[in-house]
Amino acid sequence: MSTFRVDLIDDEASVRQGVAIGLRKQYDVRTFESAEAALPAIQKDSPDLVLLDVGLPGMSGLEALKHIKTFDPGILVVMITAYEDVATVVAAMKQGAYDYVPKPIHLEPLKNTIGNALSSIRLHKEIRDMQARYLNENLPGFIGESDAIQDVMQVVRRAAASPDTSILITGASGTGKEMVARAIHYHSPHFEGPFVALNCAAIPGDLLESELFGYAKGAFSGARVDGKQGLIETAEGGTLFLDEIGDLSPGGQAKLLRFLEEGEYYRVGSARKRHAKTRIVSATNQSLKELIDAGRFRLDLYYRLAVIRVEIPSLKNRRDDILPFARHFLVEFGQKHGKTFHSLSPELERFLLAYEWRGNVRELRNLIERGVLLSNGPELAIGDIGVPTGGGIATGPGHGWHDGPNPAPLPDEGIDLQALEEHYLRAAINRAGGNDRVAARLLGMSYYAFRYRKKKLRTNAE
Repeated sequence: MSTFRVDLIDDEASVRQGVAIGLRKQYDVRTFESAEAALPAIQKDSPDLVLLDVGLPGMSGLEALKHIKTFDPGILVVMITAYEDVATVVAAMKQGAYDYVPKPIHLEPLKNTIGNALSSIRLHKEIRDMQARYLNENLPGFIGESDAIQDVMQVVRRAAASPDTSILITGASGTGKEMVARAIHYHSPHFEGPFVALNCAAIPGDLLESELFGYAKGAFSGARVDGKQGLIETAEGGTLFLDEIGDLSPGGQAKLLRFLEEGEYYRVGSARKRHAKTRIVSATNQSLKELIDAGRFRLDLYYRLAVIRVEIPSLKNRRDDILPFARHFLVEFGQKHGKTFHSLSPELERFLLAYEWRGNVRELRNLIERGVLLSNGPELAIGDIGVPTGGGIATGPGHGWHDGPNPAPLPDEGIDLQALEEHYLRAAINRAGGNDRVAARLLGMSYYAFRYRKKKLRTNAE
């Protein structure tokens, strides 16, 4: 049986019989003598393609075309016309017809038309399947069940369809702005192109322009002798994600504006004009309007960046997403660290739902990874993340991680805080097998803060 279904609607029995015989070796064919007979069957069981006679008795072919496109816009329709009626053909094309064939019908040209039409279906299906694989492989953590995040995803899908449209993502730190930027990229027609991310706040202002636009040979002292490609060029045919866009220097803002308006740029130290087709997606947790009022950000650049604006709500405002995220991270880090986890304890779930989440999704992710590192499973319990079992949980405004669990009481005789710190530093280093980054996560501090304390520990030991 053929993969594709073709429906033929024509009031001439000889046409129905001849075309059906000619096509049945390649396709599943259903025939109908009127639109009135065909439309209920098409609505119930959509074909891939419809051969539709323009001059039908009763409901005309153009009327039937409107109904078919209402049922399923993806159905391809090829009109059959008994004469070269240009006005009718044009009207049909405007209503969504794929092509037309004149009567008398010649089988080979008809087969070519149908083959071309169905090839486009096959190509679109392959692209959708490939895009689905890219989404699964590159966005394993993009999950969310709340109405708020579903609203965001609706905007993402619509915005992604236009690969030239600039998008500004706003939201508090840790809400997942880069994750949303990746979702935009992998939902776009250019999903096979590169996705390149740059945190503007992490690059000194005098180097940021050369990172974005590249530099020419000998552009400045210390430059590579052969020059350097910029990230706009690296991301050509894909997406460049500029996080913390509010930290872009005034010179960088002017050059980025030129690129957004003209699609052209210059490498630092070069007079040669270059072009690139790169979508710019930017993000910030600052108020760009306040920066504009303070004269630190260009108003015209803001309007170019924010053609579409996507606001990511804080995790505390979409609590339906907390447990799905937590379960996803539980599996992700279990696999990463070679452990098997099946569930969160009921007490831990209650804590996660009640917690304030000042650090948003990033804080939740770090907390679950720390718990996985400290526990062997298969259930992650509240004690595994550093919350004493049965401890009170403060959930009012302003409460966060340090306010939630009840800390151990201070002994009457006091404690040696330095010795206690050194004890936990050594314990974390041993448990992490000497890996400083893992040890830092176990202690809930940044890598650099951990390195500083470790160095201080060595100094004290000497």
